[in-house]
Formats: sequence, C-alpha cells, structure tokens
Amino acid sequence: MTDPAPFDVEAGLRELISRGYQFVHPADEHGEVLAVVGVRAHGSVVDVIRLNAEDDVVAARLPGTEEQVLTPRTWLWRSSGTAAEVFPELLALPEDDTADAPSGGCWVPGRGGRAKWLAAS
Repeated sequence: MTDPAPFDVEAGLRELISRGYQFVHPADEHGEVLAVVGVRAHGSVVDVIRLNAEDDVVAARLPGTEEQVLTPRTWLWRSSGTAAEVFPELLALPEDDTADAPSGGCWVPGRGGRAKWLAAS
C-alpha cells in the first residue's frame, strides 16, 4: 500500500489566487512573516484563510458585514487543521452571488509590515 501524495500547498494557493483571493503577509516588529492570509470578498460574504504553517491552517466564511476579518466575531462556516484538510473544504464552498449585503473593503498598510482590513460600508 502506498502513501497518498502530499498535499501541494503551492497549487492550493494558486487555485485561491485564480478565484480572486488577495494575500497579505502579516509580520512582527522585526519583519518576520507570521502568516499568509488570503481574503476574498464576493456576494454577501468574505472568505478568509490563514496559513500559520502547513499543519496549522484556519479558514472561515464571514458575513460581508463582519468588520474584523482577521478576528471575526461572527462566521457562517469555519475549519481548522492541516492544509490538506482545510484547503479542499474551503475550495468546495459554494459561490455566494447574492447581493443583499454587498461586502467589500481593502487592506490598508500599517506599521511594521502589518496590514488591516477596512470593510466598506
């Protein structure tokens, strides 16, 4: 019996980029990257994925009205685990094409290489 091929994180990231995810790399005060964070606002939701390491990934779908996408108080779906577990779940989420509560915003650069998501109202 052979082991399955390891999950290709780079291919997963390319797939997220092709779906419209934008990425930031929060850093500490010394410029060390703390994580890779991808965000995609579409329809009335915002999808977020945070890779701390290949075995420490968190993803969530948030309502478009959630102001804190990196530390949300409300989520519609979330998952955590390894990249091999979380990426397929995130990629399998249905599109959200409703325009009831349009989501949007932008990343604003901050001190020390950090960035903050500002939701558009």
